[in-house]
Amino acid sequence: MGDISASYIHMVQHLIEKCLIFQMSKDECMEALSKHANIKAVITSTVWNELEKENKEFFESYTQSQSQPTNTPDWISETETNQPIQKIIYDNQVDSSDSNDK
Repeated sequence: MGDISASYIHMVQHLIEKCLIFQMSKDECMEALSKHANIKAVITSTVWNELEKENKEFFESYTQSQSQPTNTPDWISETETNQPIQKIIYDNQVDSSDSNDK
């Protein structure tokens, strides 16, 4: 796992942040990124854990809000997260190719 670049970790972090916006749990986020972005669950989990360490208060509040029932249908997570995840991956690839051209 030592060959994973900082830009890749940064992209995973941004994808996790999108998952948080959609009120996904850690498991849902790992599944979504695995399915839509081909990111191994262990990588998502590791980055998530580091974010939790750096942002303890946020994640405590987030976890508490996760345990409260919502009126959001389950299908929204699947449908609405695919496009933003794909856009972030595309944008990251474009940014990487732009920086390589310089």
